[in-house]
Parts: sequence; C-alpha cells; structure tokens
Amino acid sequence: MGVLVGRQAPDFTAAAVLGNGEIVDSYNLHETIKGKKAVIFFYPLDFTFVCPSELIAFDKRFEEFKKRGVEVIGVSIDSQFSHNAWRNTPVADGGIGKVQYALVADVKHEICKAYDVEHPEAGVAFRGSFLIDEEGNVRHQVVNDLPLGRNIDEMIRMVDALAFHSENGEVCPAGWTEGKKGMDASPEGVAKFLSENEGEL
Repeated sequence: MGVLVGRQAPDFTAAAVLGNGEIVDSYNLHETIKGKKAVIFFYPLDFTFVCPSELIAFDKRFEEFKKRGVEVIGVSIDSQFSHNAWRNTPVADGGIGKVQYALVADVKHEICKAYDVEHPEAGVAFRGSFLIDEEGNVRHQVVNDLPLGRNIDEMIRMVDALAFHSENGEVCPAGWTEGKKGMDASPEGVAKFLSENEGEL
C-alpha cells in the first residue's frame, strides 16, 4: 500500500499493555481512537538501542500530546509480556520505565504489514509514524530506516499544523510553527504570504 495519507487508518485488534500497566488481549484501534486524533508509531524491537530513546522521548512529551487530544500508541512485533518486562526495567538498565501510553503486540506481523512498514529482510518494523485525524484518516506519515531515530517534536508540530488548518482553513507553509501565519490557498494568498515572509523561509 505504501502511502497511507488520505486513506482510512487500517484497523487492528491485538494484545497490548496499556499506559496504566494493565495487559489486555483485545486492544482495538478504532474503538480506542474514535472521535480523537492519534499518533501510531512503529519501532523494531524491545530491549534494543535507538528504540528506548524514542519511547522515552514520546513519554516525556505525553502531556503535550494529551492536551492536544491525541492518543499515543506504540507498536512492535514483541509480545505484550516483553512490552511489560521492558516497562518494568529501569531506564538506567536499558528499560523505558512506566510509559504512559499503550504498547501493542504485533506478534503476527499483521499490523506492520497493514501499514507497510515491515523491513523486507530483518522482519521487524521500520520506524514509521502516522498521524490520524478525528475521522480516522491518515494525514501525515514518515518512515525512518532502522538506524535513524525520529524527532518527536516534529510530530507535535504536525499535530499543531493539522489543528490550525482545521480551525482556520488556511494551509501551513514550510517551517510553520504554532503562532506563525498561515496562508490562504489561492494565488493571491501565496503572493501575499511570500511578499511578507519570504525572508524567513
């Protein structure tokens, strides 16, 4: 499938460890995020190297996502029991601590295949991130190769950009951040924006 932007986010039901530490057998995406924005991020494996830095970075920004009404969901091919053990391992020992969001167990590789992020040789997920709107549509995606850690603040920027567009109807030019001007999607709008802001691009 490749690019999911503009499409409905593939649904799934799988075991997971919730943010409160509860292990559940049937975590359903569409039920969980109904009427809310969500970020789904895939990572290769528990107890590895780049991965804990990303999961901890998501957790440190959890309140930023929460105040924007965004559900955060992590997915890897590990079991729910591996996720739980990793949560219960101190950060100083290579664990992630009690992260506040759900970790989904994609042990059959069905979810990473549905989102087209499975590595063709290693069999683990690439570092794929997907921003889903309140209607369940994918609005932004980015996929990093295994050695390349992602920028969590960039995902927050995209959440803000989507909210700005939804609220104001304007589009977000290059490098837009909250508080900056948007652009009317018209020849007049782009001319006005560039005449006033070209030096900041």
